[in-house]
Amino acid sequence: MFRNTLACFIVAFAFWAQLSAEVKLPSVFTDHMVLQRNVELPIWGSADPGEKVRVKFNGQSLRVKADENGKWQVELQPMEAGGPFELLVMGKNKLTVRDVLIGEVWVCSGQSNMEWPVAASDNAEVEIASANNSMIRFLTVPKNGTQVRQDDFEGAWEVCSPDSVREFSAVGYFFGRRLQQTLGVPIGLIDNAWGGSAAEAWMPRYAFESDPELAGILPDWDKRIAAFSDEVLEKQLQDYEVQRAKWIEDGRKGRSPRKPHDIRINQHRPANIFNGGVAPILGYGIKGVIWYQGETNAGRARQYHKTFPLMISTMRDEWGQGDFPFYWVQLADFKDETDSAVEENSWAEVREAQTATMKYIPNGGQAVIIDVGEGRDIHPRNKQVPAERLARWALANQYEIEMEYRSPEYSSMEIEGNKAVLSFDYVGERLYCFDVPSPKGFAIAGENGVFVHAEARLEGKDRIVVWSDKVDAPVAVRYGWANNPRVNVFSREGLPLTPFRTDSP
Repeated sequence: MFRNTLACFIVAFAFWAQLSAEVKLPSVFTDHMVLQRNVELPIWGSADPGEKVRVKFNGQSLRVKADENGKWQVELQPMEAGGPFELLVMGKNKLTVRDVLIGEVWVCSGQSNMEWPVAASDNAEVEIASANNSMIRFLTVPKNGTQVRQDDFEGAWEVCSPDSVREFSAVGYFFGRRLQQTLGVPIGLIDNAWGGSAAEAWMPRYAFESDPELAGILPDWDKRIAAFSDEVLEKQLQDYEVQRAKWIEDGRKGRSPRKPHDIRINQHRPANIFNGGVAPILGYGIKGVIWYQGETNAGRARQYHKTFPLMISTMRDEWGQGDFPFYWVQLADFKDETDSAVEENSWAEVREAQTATMKYIPNGGQAVIIDVGEGRDIHPRNKQVPAERLARWALANQYEIEMEYRSPEYSSMEIEGNKAVLSFDYVGERLYCFDVPSPKGFAIAGENGVFVHAEARLEGKDRIVVWSDKVDAPVAVRYGWANNPRVNVFSREGLPLTPFRTDSP
């Protein structure tokens, strides 16, 4: 009996020792992954402290020793696009990562409009059925809100297929597909989006401390968290069940009561998504980021002028790969449609902040989609157009393919009598009015600051003359300054004029 027990103990100890000594890779390195071409590529993992690790890939062989915390990292030298290859990692055990391609890697991030899946987008049946492309690979980062920086997550790369594309980011997939069709190289897409997320959640806590205006965000949140508990959440859930039952009893009139969530781990609390979703992939070789977010920050539109560029610059600093391309989608039109840009509104201010960010952020760009939104739904089903306009930025700037990529933007204004003559940059061939010959969506104001509907006409390739019989001496003009404006000015290449106001504070 003793001998059998001893034998079992030895076997169990040997098995435990073997597990404790395993060389491991995080989930960002799995079968079917895509590695970024033409850059130095960090590969990292864990092992026993001091364990010797060897990494072999595509003719390269590197050796490293795990540090005192069991962490190790090597850097592969730049490689051209190609594959498939195998990545071998050897220590006291051996790992083989199969079907690895080298190509272009883009992170697809933001809130629900980036998370929005192919299955819920326009032409979903056709898009899904035709998604047979082994040169495109997907990785989805799960939602994990936490104040503790994570170094891994549960996930794995997948090959693009009708099954795998169904729930993947539509904007991300359509963007990546266009790149793959154009470049003919493998494309890796990392879906790291969370519906309803605030920009603050994508930033580490220390980032807020660099700006006096933003620093106040943290104490406010800390007070909310201190007053929150499991008991508070349970009471909120009980109240919700009562309210929902009454809503059902009353015939489901109006919107259903919103179910409460744990604010300690949600997508609004500063640093939550950065720690849980961004930190685990920091350092992975990428070409750039595409971003679709801003709706949640509409209530703090003026603050977004600082929050958004700070978020981008902080993310780049943390990634350690320089000023990689960061391209975002400007907010679409939404809510009730209006004729003129005559009132203050938060969505227009967020769009203004997004446009202004191009002045502060090098290698950044904006896809304007003021023409493809849906008044009744904050989630436009047309995800192909935003993806195409993001792809223009990448194809023109990163891959040197000659094409117009930037929407026309306001440049300057001259007053001639009772008319304002506006000049524009990035007009391509020329400005163009869709559907009707005259520009729509302009408002004009005199010294009293009261905006009224304006008439307008195109003049030359890059000017628009704006006036109103109600304004004798104009001082300011606005275009598309509404949640859902009626606008119709484009470049001849089909890129919409960027909403603007000349009286920007």
